[in-house]
Amino acid sequence: MNVRRPLPLLGLLLFAAGCGKSTADWAKQMKSPDPARRLQAIHALQSRAKEKEVVLPVLIEALKDDDTYVRRDAAKALGRFGPGAAEAVPALLPLLADKEPSVRKAAGQSLEKIGPTAAKAAAR
Repeated sequence: MNVRRPLPLLGLLLFAAGCGKSTADWAKQMKSPDPARRLQAIHALQSRAKEKEVVLPVLIEALKDDDTYVRRDAAKALGRFGPGAAEAVPALLPLLADKEPSVRKAAGQSLEKIGPTAAKAAAR
């Protein structure tokens, strides 16, 4: 019996479509008016630790986005860089008072991942 499974194939094709993009392409996509495209870019950029000189400023800028999900996911992405994202601490601190609880939580968790100095700054 031949059973078709188009959804996994579709997911694979969509994933592969973004694989060829450069870090610069993903950074450029952060300027899109579509929040879904900005989220897609954040998810791609968070795995580009070797290019953090380019990625961190883009993610830090995304912390100011009007879209809650973009701010939240940018904060989470910065946490994935751990201590390497220390330069993001001043931009993450204001998010601890964001109107959205999910953004506050993501900022706090990222500050903890960045390190003790960042966590102490958050406690003040």
